Amino acid sequence: MVTLKQLAKELNVSISTVSKALNNSEEIGEETVRRVKELAQLYNYRPNKVALSLKNNKTKTIGVIIPNILNRFLAKVLFGIEREASKHGYNIITCISNESLTKEKESLQLLANGSVDGFILSVAEESQIKNEVEHFRNTITQGLPIVMFDRVAHDVLCDKVIVDDFDSTYNATKSLIEEGRKHIVFISNIYDLSVGKLREHGYNKAIIENSNLQPTVIRIKKEDDHQQEIKSLFKKNKNIDGIIAADTSSSIIAINTAVNLGLKVPKQLSIIGFASKSESDLAMPKLTTIRQHAKDIGAIAAELLIKRIQNTGPTEDVKTKIVKTTLVKNESTL
Repeated sequence: MVTLKQLAKELNVSISTVSKALNNSEEIGEETVRRVKELAQLYNYRPNKVALSLKNNKTKTIGVIIPNILNRFLAKVLFGIEREASKHGYNIITCISNESLTKEKESLQLLANGSVDGFILSVAEESQIKNEVEHFRNTITQGLPIVMFDRVAHDVLCDKVIVDDFDSTYNATKSLIEEGRKHIVFISNIYDLSVGKLREHGYNKAIIENSNLQPTVIRIKKEDDHQQEIKSLFKKNKNIDGIIAADTSSSIIAINTAVNLGLKVPKQLSIIGFASKSESDLAMPKLTTIRQHAKDIGAIAAELLIKRIQNTGPTEDVKTKIVKTTLVKNESTL
């Protein structure tokens, strides 16, 4: 394998010049950069990443910890992270916490031993329920920056990327009220999570602002029969004419159950849920959705972390970036 020293010798320039030319340094003239890159390409030169890591004390690798790989939203965020990281020459290592506090801690410890330069993560359900955040603070104290997305720990001082969860359900509920819906129900199986709480608060605010309406919140536990719970809801409440679902599965199950029970959607019942276009297409009729722009969230998180890793000057104040959701009208609303 050819080395920088060999390239420099053949070009009759210094090793430093070759290195700077390969990294597009403004200190090196265009002609020299061209010659260096052409020779490097001819010999199929590849930088020794291990050596660079030792020299620069950087691995050019990002640790990503997500709670559930089967969640389509999280998978799309991961796609956005990888694509943006790759643009900047970074690789990613992904760990799955499976909603476990213990596995989340183990993943941080495993990668914080010099394997990565920083972390992008969404907090595990168990960590949020128990409100345990010390493992995040310890990681940051070690000099490894963290960027949290979607589910975040507000008590931890780090960069965050979130969506407008409160506003999204507030506006979605208002849109059903404007349709003339009088009995709007909020369904959630993520009520223990930060995002679930914000979405429920947004719904409640929109309902309470209208003195003619009363809030109805249905919280479904993970271990419950999701479909049976929603079927029972319809049978016990014949006057339901609107549903806001805090999660994808609740919205898809609600629309399919309503149709199976003979309810006409959207003539008798309007339904809105958090879902992607592909998930919306699974429902018949197609679901009106609150779109979260997952790939954008991933890209912004990666950009924030890389900037934090590369910042050699005074530490900047931490940032919270809010990605606006979009209400995408479809066949389940008027």
